Amino acid sequence: MKKAYILSIYRSTPEADKLAAYAPAALAAIEGAGGRFIVRGTPVKTFENGLVERSIVIEFDSAEAAVAAYESSEYQAAFALLGDVDRDVRIVEGA
Repeated sequence: MKKAYILSIYRSTPEADKLAAYAPAALAAIEGAGGRFIVRGTPVKTFENGLVERSIVIEFDSAEAAVAAYESSEYQAAFALLGDVDRDVRIVEGA
């Protein structure tokens, strides 16, 4: 079974207070579902129209586990704390 990854790239910076509320709740929900944070931060350098915004990569044992984690009530409750946020979130399988 291939590993899978949630890729989350913000298109704009969320409000600091909302991000501060979201981050620990999201961390608990994702790690509780078996996710492992591989990348969390802003790019050192971008190319080809890349945005200098927060980027996250989370590893899971399977695509099914990644989808279940994102769709879980625990993560969705954490996500609601962010309010109106613009980001690109996708789940991809490893090579």
